[in-house]
Amino acid sequence: MNTIIDLFRDLWNLLECIGEVLGYVLRFVSVFFQTRASLAARLLAAESQLGICKRRVEQKGSPRFRFTAGFRLLWVVLSKFWAPWQAAAHLMQPVTVKAWHTRAFKLYWRWKSRRKPGRPPITQEMRELIRKLSRENSLWGAGQIRDHLLILHYDPPCEDTIRKYMVKPKNPRGKSTWLPFLRNHMDVSWAIDFFTVNTIRFATLYVFIILDHGRRKIVHWAITPNPSMRWVVQQLREAMPYGQQPRYLFLDNDGIYGRRVREFLDSCGIEEVRIAYRSPWQNPFVERFAGTLRRELLDHVIVLSQGHLERLLREFIEDYYHVARPHQGLDGDTPIPQPQADAPIIGPTKLISTPILGGLHHRYQRVAA
Repeated sequence: MNTIIDLFRDLWNLLECIGEVLGYVLRFVSVFFQTRASLAARLLAAESQLGICKRRVEQKGSPRFRFTAGFRLLWVVLSKFWAPWQAAAHLMQPVTVKAWHTRAFKLYWRWKSRRKPGRPPITQEMRELIRKLSRENSLWGAGQIRDHLLILHYDPPCEDTIRKYMVKPKNPRGKSTWLPFLRNHMDVSWAIDFFTVNTIRFATLYVFIILDHGRRKIVHWAITPNPSMRWVVQQLREAMPYGQQPRYLFLDNDGIYGRRVREFLDSCGIEEVRIAYRSPWQNPFVERFAGTLRRELLDHVIVLSQGHLERLLREFIEDYYHVARPHQGLDGDTPIPQPQADAPIIGPTKLISTPILGGLHHRYQRVAA
């Protein structure tokens, strides 16, 4: 019985040996028919794994394989270009190699995203120049700015780059705004408005102002306790002697500027410009004069009567506001330009001051000592 068992065991070992030999023969035949690139990839895979095993032995039995960055990159490349790479991977799972590939993919795109491709940057001087032209000429586009830069002998960038640094308009609905219209018609437009003043007896006086936009000059003013449409027409008629009239007249939507006022303006060839409801900022210059008058005069005096207010306004407007008070909108000049000296004063000088409104304001004049 034991002889039969030994015989079967020897026969089984012989079959295993023959199968192993046949496996080697099949591998040899398959290797013989493989291309040189496939053989090189197989050899590279075997050598890389053998190197990891040797390093583990040198580290005296490390509990796990330490894969280097070069080893991981090699197997990521093999998994991309060599089909039977999974059969050659003996030290790690194919899932591990795929995880390495995903990590390398993320690192690649992170590196690529840090790059800044595109047009070369322009100088800070050119950026400021583009912003200046765009800010001062809101109707210009990128092409017009580029053409003007060429005329000025600059080397301008392309229109897309110019468009990038242009100042965005404040009103996206349209480029035409109220303020440019007001500035373009400054010399041919007037403005009218009312403001109230309370006297010591609690009476209310209405001050009517007509202001020239060009020089900020008070063309006409009048005071009344009971304003009416007929009275307003009469004041407009007195303010325009001998055909001295504006082209445009700015006014609000007060009911006192009704049909008769409209007919008078039409007869004179004056175009009325009605501001929007509850929008005093659209008539800024006459509103600012009213604020100046309150801050620099009415807040410091007590008005006794209509005659007293007329004397105060006459002295303030004719002796101070028109000839002595500088205006920012006129670059420091006065509404009525003052005569300049023919020659500069040479030698010592002295300053002469003239009190106005009882010393509330002063006029100054520099003369030779």
